[in-house]
Amino acid sequence: MSNVEREQFSLKHSLAYSSGLFSDVLSYQFFTFLIFTFYYSVIGLPSDWITLAFIIWSIWNALNDPMWGIISDRTNTKWGRRRPYIIISFIPLCVITVLLWTPITTSSMTTFFYFLIIIILFDTIYTLYSINQTSLFPEMFQSLAIRSKVNNVRQIFSVIGLIFAFILPAFFIPDYTLSQYAPNYIVTGIIMAIVMAIGALIFIKWGIKEKAIFAVDKESNPSFFKSMGFTLKNRAFICYALTALANWYVFGMLPTIVPLFGRFALDTPESFLQSILLGLAFISAIIFIFFWRFVTLKVGLRIGFILSMLSFIVVLIPFLWISDFMSGLIAFFFVGLGLSGSLFFRDPLVSAIADEDELRTGVRREGSFYGVNALIIRLSTIFIFVTINSVFVSTGWKVFAPETATPAEIIIYANGLRMLMFTFPAIALAFGIFIMFLFPLTKEKMEKVREKVNKLHEEKHARLSK
Repeated sequence: MSNVEREQFSLKHSLAYSSGLFSDVLSYQFFTFLIFTFYYSVIGLPSDWITLAFIIWSIWNALNDPMWGIISDRTNTKWGRRRPYIIISFIPLCVITVLLWTPITTSSMTTFFYFLIIIILFDTIYTLYSINQTSLFPEMFQSLAIRSKVNNVRQIFSVIGLIFAFILPAFFIPDYTLSQYAPNYIVTGIIMAIVMAIGALIFIKWGIKEKAIFAVDKESNPSFFKSMGFTLKNRAFICYALTALANWYVFGMLPTIVPLFGRFALDTPESFLQSILLGLAFISAIIFIFFWRFVTLKVGLRIGFILSMLSFIVVLIPFLWISDFMSGLIAFFFVGLGLSGSLFFRDPLVSAIADEDELRTGVRREGSFYGVNALIIRLSTIFIFVTINSVFVSTGWKVFAPETATPAEIIIYANGLRMLMFTFPAIALAFGIFIMFLFPLTKEKMEKVREKVNKLHEEKHARLSK
């Protein structure tokens, strides 16, 4: 019996490992949810300045994300190749999670440069943690059955992280858009940092179990530029990454806009109720994750992902007309159907791509794939804020000033928010569906790849035991 066939599922280990993803999701989604609202409506930075900062930030990511992934792949220490980076990054990540909300406001220019520098520092440290945390998944869990079970646990923890990120702030910030509550953002950042640290410590202590067989990869691991070349020439990866870009655009757009959408389109100014709407979407996503697992077993990852994006478009249609909190509750509940698909399919697809790549190169390069994928999906930030800025400028809301707006101007602004909640996400998802039809790894091909990878790992075990 092969080592992969002997692999056993451990709920305790899955829970400990998934706590690392919890901290990952909590940090980034807290950032995504409130960073725009904070600097735009609370601090008063114009939307075009925020857009410029995120464009520069995304250019930095063109180096930052693949750099950390490839460096991680090429690391080989007695503590492992992923663990050291996770240990050295989680405390700085917690500190920066607080500093995000302490801008220098002596002038618009100083605020802009503080914002630019702090989001670059945040993403640099976050990427170092996240790339190594996610790269452990296909390495530590080899069989398709175990990956599926562990992924269910991970995505539940992911959704719990999302719920924390979207609901917990409402307990400390009564209104997300009022400048008088700027200090409350700092308090919330401190609390988030503490919760993140607890999750990361559990992950480091009990969740990381790197496999010794991949230490031999150091001998033949390709150079930085050669690894980039392998990654960018991988058709399956490029198809997946472009589809992930479309999903990440929607995944980033919705929480960014919800505080403003809740206030102006649903006439719901209370931050707690706005958070409840978004939190409900992710609570329902826990339920729908099991639905997508069932669909995947029937039709495979490729078709399953396509169906999830199609359903995402359908459930976003009501945002074109809903105008009160109760209709918002119903609409956001069904948003969980689409969100859960975006969450569920990511790691199994990257794992399948890394398996096929290992047959070609002889080494595990999850870090490279996750790094370049992070680069590509970060480009969604440019598209998100260019879209938001274009809508805000066209509706006369480049600067947040609701106190001077007429009722007619509020209606125009609300209609612009509706477009941001449905029209642009639907276009992105339609693009993702088209690209995923070109994805070459069918269900049958993935099964053949796993058989060959299992044999390759047996050979690596044999080499290690000599």
